[in-house]
Amino acid sequence: MSDWIDAVDENALANGENIVMDVDGTDVAIFKIDGQFYAIEDVCTHDGAEIASGRLEGDEIICPRHGARFCVKTGEVKSPPAYENIDCFPVRIENGKVQVRDSRWD
Repeated sequence: MSDWIDAVDENALANGENIVMDVDGTDVAIFKIDGQFYAIEDVCTHDGAEIASGRLEGDEIICPRHGARFCVKTGEVKSPPAYENIDCFPVRIENGKVQVRDSRWD
């Protein structure tokens, strides 16, 4: 099981903002939406683009390269040209810190 990694102070991000960090060798985008935090791999499953630099509309991130859409809360692909979901990561708040970990290999 991977360890929880401190990502950012709980109050450092405004709603609609994100940060990208390395979690056990994987770039993870952490989003704040309506006061909640969500983490997905920072990659478009269509062509490998960095998804966090895309435009956020509600809870969907739009890939800046070809317009594929993904749900930030679930990683689910919402429109082509992507057809595969993005991996999601567990997020928690501990002592005022947003923490994330890579649970894919647990």
